[in-house]
Amino acid sequence: MEAAALVAPVTAVQFIQDLFLLTGEGPVLTVYSLEPRPKASASLSVLQHYRIHGVRPRRQAAVTAQKKHGLSSTTGPNFYDLAVFGGKAVRLVRLHVGLQDGDQFHLEVLGPLMELQDWALDVRWLSGDKHSLLCVALAHNSALLLDVNTGTALVQRSCLEGCLLYSALLLVHESWADVVLVGGTVFNQLVVWKPGGGDRGGDSYSKCKAPVERRLLGHSGVIFNISYLQERGWLASASDDRSVRVWGVGVLGGPGGKCGDLNPACLRVLYGHQARVFSVRLSPGKVFSAGEDGACLVWDWAAGGKVVRTLKGHRAGGVRSLAVSEGTEEERWVATGGADGGVRLWRLQGTEEKTEEAVTDKLTDLKFPGHSLPKVVCVAGEEDENESWSQSKIVACTDQGTIYQYSNGTWENLWQGTPDFHSYCVMETVCINVKDSTAKVNLCAVGNLSGSIQVFPISQPHVGILLSGGSGKIHSLIWKEGGAGMCLLASGAEGLVYRWCVEVKLNDNQSLALNANPLLPFLLPPCGKRWLLAALCLHSRSQGALWVCGDRRGSLLLYQEGGEVAPKKGDDAQAYEGEEEENIRDGVGKSSIMEQRKNSEVHELQLQPLSCLFGVHGKQGVTSVCEYGGLLYSSGRDGCVRVFRVQQTSREKPEENSKNIAEKTVGNHEQLQLEVLRVQRACKGMEWLEKVMILQPEIPEEEEAREEGENHSKTGGEDVQAENEAREARFVIAGFHAVHFVVWDPVRQERLFAVPCGGGHRSWVLWPSHKRVWPGYGALVFIKHGAVLASHPPGEEASWAGRTGRTGGWGLREGIHGKGVGCVCRLGMIEGRGCDSVIQTTASVTETERKVVERERGHWEVLVTGGEDTSLTVLAVHPNSGNIKVLSVITDHISSVRTVTAIKHAGGESVHQSQSLSTLLFSAGGRAQMQCYRLLIGWDQQRLIPSCQVIQVASHRLDEQWERKRNRHKTVKMDPETRYMSIVVVDERADCVLLALACSDGAVRLFSVNEGKHRIDLLWETFHHKRCVLSVATCSLEDRKGNRYKLLFSAATDGKIAVWDLTDASSSKDTSIDAPTPPTPCLDIPAHQSGINSLAVCAEELGLEEGGCLVTVASGGDDGQLTVSTIRVQYPEDRQTGGSRGFSQISQPEFQPRNQLQLHLHRHMDIPLAHAAPITAVKLLTPGLVVSTSSDQRVCLWRVSSTGISHRETLCSHVADAAGLSVWEGQMMDSEEGDENTIFEAEEISVCGERIEAGLETERKSTEAEEAGRFRTSDETGGETGNQTHTDSVVKREGDGKDCCESRKKREKTGWVLVCGQGLQLLRVPNTDTWTEGRIKREKNRKINHTVKVTLQEKSKYEESENNSGPE
Repeated sequence: MEAAALVAPVTAVQFIQDLFLLTGEGPVLTVYSLEPRPKASASLSVLQHYRIHGVRPRRQAAVTAQKKHGLSSTTGPNFYDLAVFGGKAVRLVRLHVGLQDGDQFHLEVLGPLMELQDWALDVRWLSGDKHSLLCVALAHNSALLLDVNTGTALVQRSCLEGCLLYSALLLVHESWADVVLVGGTVFNQLVVWKPGGGDRGGDSYSKCKAPVERRLLGHSGVIFNISYLQERGWLASASDDRSVRVWGVGVLGGPGGKCGDLNPACLRVLYGHQARVFSVRLSPGKVFSAGEDGACLVWDWAAGGKVVRTLKGHRAGGVRSLAVSEGTEEERWVATGGADGGVRLWRLQGTEEKTEEAVTDKLTDLKFPGHSLPKVVCVAGEEDENESWSQSKIVACTDQGTIYQYSNGTWENLWQGTPDFHSYCVMETVCINVKDSTAKVNLCAVGNLSGSIQVFPISQPHVGILLSGGSGKIHSLIWKEGGAGMCLLASGAEGLVYRWCVEVKLNDNQSLALNANPLLPFLLPPCGKRWLLAALCLHSRSQGALWVCGDRRGSLLLYQEGGEVAPKKGDDAQAYEGEEEENIRDGVGKSSIMEQRKNSEVHELQLQPLSCLFGVHGKQGVTSVCEYGGLLYSSGRDGCVRVFRVQQTSREKPEENSKNIAEKTVGNHEQLQLEVLRVQRACKGMEWLEKVMILQPEIPEEEEAREEGENHSKTGGEDVQAENEAREARFVIAGFHAVHFVVWDPVRQERLFAVPCGGGHRSWVLWPSHKRVWPGYGALVFIKHGAVLASHPPGEEASWAGRTGRTGGWGLREGIHGKGVGCVCRLGMIEGRGCDSVIQTTASVTETERKVVERERGHWEVLVTGGEDTSLTVLAVHPNSGNIKVLSVITDHISSVRTVTAIKHAGGESVHQSQSLSTLLFSAGGRAQMQCYRLLIGWDQQRLIPSCQVIQVASHRLDEQWERKRNRHKTVKMDPETRYMSIVVVDERADCVLLALACSDGAVRLFSVNEGKHRIDLLWETFHHKRCVLSVATCSLEDRKGNRYKLLFSAATDGKIAVWDLTDASSSKDTSIDAPTPPTPCLDIPAHQSGINSLAVCAEELGLEEGGCLVTVASGGDDGQLTVSTIRVQYPEDRQTGGSRGFSQISQPEFQPRNQLQLHLHRHMDIPLAHAAPITAVKLLTPGLVVSTSSDQRVCLWRVSSTGISHRETLCSHVADAAGLSVWEGQMMDSEEGDENTIFEAEEISVCGERIEAGLETERKSTEAEEAGRFRTSDETGGETGNQTHTDSVVKREGDGKDCCESRKKREKTGWVLVCGQGLQLLRVPNTDTWTEGRIKREKNRKINHTVKVTLQEKSKYEESENNSGPE
């Protein structure tokens, strides 16, 4: 059995100098090389079923002394010996570096797994001993000396205070006598004692107990981690009481085993974490701590123990491990391992560590001069990428129409407006290129109440032009890059948006000259608040320039240059004529009459919107629109970000194809429309959103792969670029949350930046604002109480602008779910392509990189997981390489996700299609919430991984109407919160999909989902069970005449299974709210003594003589019992023709009509103790093979026949609290044949619970032992049989029935087990009965799985040598 992929909580991280990073995820040890860029190099499973809790490298001096001949190196050691420990196990592993066969790194196991009798908390190498000796701190406050060569304990000694330790720290030197142990007891104390001290005479040396030398009191919770800094004599402890304490203990350890000061004092208590603190590390000037709140805090000792940096990046669940490289005070590495299975890396510099944290209360007043009040603030000169925050200039406009500029700590008066600008003005700045020059100039545009717009360069304010935007108020000004150059958009009265293309040229005297060419104005749709707030220009090769705009009413509009043009009519024309006359009369000295006439000729025509999404962002307006990767992102004051696109649709309806052929030739055959793909909400209380910014790629390999992919796409043609242009990117949301301006990450649900500005309704600017990408740092300038404030002074650099360029550091491994996963669903398989072209086009590909690319060939399995963290994650798992990629994260649920299902290959796609997938996904969970998505999964040619686009179809909540009521806080909600426990697809139609849901309020509900109308309607609900319904399943039947029938099975906490005939409901065309009343169940089956957690159903047709079919129902419940019930179904045609043989006339229900199905319980079998815990999921792999899982960490395969149930195989996993099971048939390449096109079927099993894991141990038992188990069988006559055996074979899947050796090689049956929870692990379980290769692999892995029990010798030679060499 082979582990194919693993993502588990990272419980150990360790640096080897500044060169390598070691991580422990479950039993797997992984090595990351840090130079020249961080990347994964090698991994190996070393601790079997134990989790790695620590890795201790041996000192280089000792490693170099033990080098063999021919392995010496002048640059450094060729290998590192590592002591890996966790649980009750310790193992030696060697890391080989710089091998000659092309692999740069290789991990090798040195000896067997050494199992101890107690939990190992810390392990250290003895530095001065010639032998390989390890000191091990045990959980019951004892220590032992371990000889790793023989696997025996030479010495073991306990402390006089025999208590349980939560943490321990060993301080070793050259011998056992120098060892000092610091333990964190269960009594919230730190005890210091010497395992090698005291009387060493006689045989009682190992049996006597050592006294406590020092005791440190102060914590109010247990101590999870201890760190010691020898340079300062500091000891730090991390506790359950959310604090970190630093103690001045003096010298610990060293020659003689010193125990420090007699009265150690607590130097400082550090409070800053919001939850328990798991890890702490000390450096000469800093303290690093990480905890359950998911944050790693950097404390500055010189600054009084204040937090100077917060390192975040993990999802829910917290940080489980922390490591800090030795480095220097100027530069060091920091690594964290999270409960989400992610590994993050930071490169900290001394200048960074002295900066303030992002969430700060320190604001800088820029001392705005004058008696007027600032109204608008902008930042000029930020478009230059090389210009830093300290070089940026701030421009402010007052209520008196005066423009000021802040530079080098002083304010300067730039421009004084005429009296028309005194009462009201709007301002916007932009950086523009000078025509026929490489110089850039900053332009400022100011608008007033009378429709005048003054445009001037900031460097030469006297050089400017005055534009006219109608006779009314200028509501807003927007600078945007258009098709012809820089465009100025002015939103005036009557919904007109005036546009000019502005150019800057140099005159002969080197002075600036501005030229504004008018463009056709936009006409906004009629509404109450008719002005523009956001605009964006799209450049399309086929459609020309497209403009996407957002107005104050919350609508998204699409305009096209040269599109539909309409002249002014009625009031609009009269208003514009009077506006023109007034401008001509008052335009003396402002602009020429010829220019006014030119503008009037252009502005007489208006561009009508091609598409309008009216009020899509509510009534408060659209705040921003941006484009990235072929998709559009808009934000509004409704608290939502909408991802949308421009879609081409047919203009004519089908019935109008024959009308007006002449108009067809003149008009466009395709119409452009805006289509919203999905909606992303921010955090609760964050309703006023202002901006969307794209997150930079976190993994360095992705950045280089993207660059290589871009170069490859340039040479590969436009088809590659078109294929990858519509891929949704990770983004962050900027907006106001209460009194703070916040940059929010919706995926990780955390703040990246926050400034207490006082809330919305103020002018602000975020530097750098010209970038679409969030760089990980920034500075906010805003107006509050008549003052211009900045989060950071312009003379200083912005916050945390580190070398990594991001707040979350480098993501070496992607996290999945920080909390338990409750459900999993497989969407399908994507075939990888494009690897050959990358190898051919990239000449500088190393042998290692070539192997990686070749290994990632083959198919990717696409999965969807839902967890307690209220998110859905779309994953791509590569079984051959073990690579796991997060394709998308959906956070629309407001409570935990309990169940998911999907319609695979929906939309008429072929089942055998492997290049793309289109699936309809349904998810449901707490708060009676159900979501529906369309997932478009394709292949990304740039990153060479699958890509996923999420389209939100519809959503539904039962209490949706109640939450819309006014003054609902004054009423009492009678119904409790309902949870959806299970979901199943009943029927798939051309216009809608029928879904059945099991609800916690005792109801079974039937819903209709219409993808075209984006609606989910409740058809009917029934409270037949009167108890919590836990599971639903469905079965489709078809008689010989082609008539289709639908059966629904529901199970509740009363242990009964109800069978419903939904044939009429599925065949009815009426899917409205007024659908017929719910049916009554046809059959009730008492299957369990308590709740039934899972159902699995399959049907098997009978012969022509008997008629009908047999439906097998497998169920598992809280009583640990596995039940298999067989129901015989007779079709109405069979009853009419007399084909009812085998049905008992006594048990036929009298109320069943003649035109409906007749159901009868044919057989009932059960195994009372199938699992040692409640069975959480059951699936039918074949009609004769059942798969079950439970919280007892076992996955069992059962063989079902007419005589009973027998146990076939058990898979023991490390996953706790398994909650779901998914079984499917996949495909796997046959590598033995050498033909890449040879494919054989594989059976894949997916288990979901507290972990997503596949490294399971197969426990195959003998046939005699399997069939000796007890089971009960109830036939249709009510009799019971026991202790029966059977030899029936499972139904064959292959239709040809060939059983030759060659056929078996090409189509080997292989099982895949996927266990879900706080991570993911995929395991390949081959059928080793037909392959001798399986036995060879077991022999090869026998060395890795070899285990020895560590025992203590009565009297060892080491004790004798220690006694003889005692102190003189």
